[in-house]
Amino acid sequence: MNDMTTMKATTTRDFDPVTFDIIQSALEAIADEMFVAQVKTSMSAIIYEVLDLSTSVLDRHGEIAASGAGIPAFIGVLDKAIKGIFKKYALDEIKPGDVFASNDPYFGGVTHLNDMVLAAPVFHEGRLIAWVSNIAHWNDVGGNVPGSMSTDATEIFQEGVRIPAVKLFEEGRENKAVFDILYVNTRLPDYLRGDLWAGIAGLRIGERRVLELVGKYGADTFEAAVDDYMQLGERRARAALRNIPEGTYTFEEEQDTGAIHRVTLTINADEFVVDLTDNPKQKGSSNSSREGTEIAVQLAFKAFTDPDAPGNGGFFRPLKVVTRPGTIFHVEAPGALGYYSEVEIRVFDMILRALASHFPGVVPAGNFASICGTTVGGPHPEHGRHYTIVEPQIGGWGAWEGSDGPSGQFSGFHGETFNCPAEVAEARYGLAVDQVALNAEPGGEGQWRGGKGIDVHYRVRADDNFLSLGYTRSRIPPWGVAGGLDGSTNYIELRRTDGSKERLSFATNVVVNTGDIIRVVTGNGGGFGDPARRSPEAIERDILNGYLTPARAAEIYGHGG
Repeated sequence: MNDMTTMKATTTRDFDPVTFDIIQSALEAIADEMFVAQVKTSMSAIIYEVLDLSTSVLDRHGEIAASGAGIPAFIGVLDKAIKGIFKKYALDEIKPGDVFASNDPYFGGVTHLNDMVLAAPVFHEGRLIAWVSNIAHWNDVGGNVPGSMSTDATEIFQEGVRIPAVKLFEEGRENKAVFDILYVNTRLPDYLRGDLWAGIAGLRIGERRVLELVGKYGADTFEAAVDDYMQLGERRARAALRNIPEGTYTFEEEQDTGAIHRVTLTINADEFVVDLTDNPKQKGSSNSSREGTEIAVQLAFKAFTDPDAPGNGGFFRPLKVVTRPGTIFHVEAPGALGYYSEVEIRVFDMILRALASHFPGVVPAGNFASICGTTVGGPHPEHGRHYTIVEPQIGGWGAWEGSDGPSGQFSGFHGETFNCPAEVAEARYGLAVDQVALNAEPGGEGQWRGGKGIDVHYRVRADDNFLSLGYTRSRIPPWGVAGGLDGSTNYIELRRTDGSKERLSFATNVVVNTGDIIRVVTGNGGGFGDPARRSPEAIERDILNGYLTPARAAEIYGHGG
């Protein structure tokens, strides 16, 4: 095999820029096609309805060249996963026909054990020219609780089967031992099998399309186009930095637990440095890997500097992330990571809030800012087989000058994904959906009000089911801006058939039985501006839509409808 760094002594000036543009656009189309192929063939609603996955085409070094739709925080996993493969395998051990799997954050998996990364090298005439990769959430990968996410876990060994960047296929031959290990370490083997092969199908589509592109334009032109795309990303990032005032900005924020999270930003024309060293020690299952923290920072960096630039590896070259091993933002083995997302979303939120303090008008008021991961399962009421539904929740975003906040959206960290429709939840899982509504609780009022969260009621249809959840912003609500009021909090209210109620934010394996109601409530976003300046027409509209009671309108706006 030729050395992956070998390339003819040419420069980008020797190629046609129009051809570059065609290849670069084609890479985006390939990533999108990989995404669609995986969505259309997956077994689990968390993938085919919620779109809890991402896809990428990467260069020969494992840098992201183009990405499909899905969760932004997942896209940033895939380059780091490829680099994990390079750490484990010498270049001459990576062969055509290989397919790698990794879910272990200590071996390039980055997030938590539920998120499986699949990756395949793409060779042309014996030369490694690219990688194709995807990541998707699997509902159950073993561990000490159904759904594999436990708020009680203290070690990663308790969270499921660990796949440390191993070969699923070796030169095209299926490694049946690895498949068998995966199938036997899940409570949902049929779903896992279907989701696994859907991911493999996505890789095959990506590999085929990349090779078609290389066959049409040649390997040298292809690689030069990818390198040019990376350079474009870097140029855009550095141009954005030059337009930001240099300085050092610090910010700290109290969390629901009472812990204080701190960040220091140092911005100059060459670097954007994010220092997270002064933060709490790792604890329980709410920890992030070093690479996962970097992803959260990357998302905030791009959102602030140049949202429209290519989100490839070149764009993030000016970014530097500093962490301290053994903290929640840089977990050390064998720490647990089941609820990593709630840690990373705090970083994303905190950086944007820090910037908002110094650059008014750039960032809206606070949003519900939690994945609000909700897992329900147990024996199905109709056939008795085990089911598990894993659902992130939508909520309210903050208002900004001139606009009310959007309602019923996923957090910015979670991206442009979807909730699971009530019809699918009822058809596929052992639950009835009695209500799907926007959250009518007070909070987030202002000249422009925050977006509304949701108020969803799941009715349990069998005994000995379970509920697990991890919600942050359950005590401290999203913040208001410029006189706007704070929003409301995220929580679950468990309503028992005996009339008792229990409010939950983090819990594992809570027993629920026939007729119990799991009421999911997500926060309203923060408001913007003095409520006294809200127009009477907007107040009337909110009352008419059930977003606001006449009594609350009189209290906050001085207008009772």
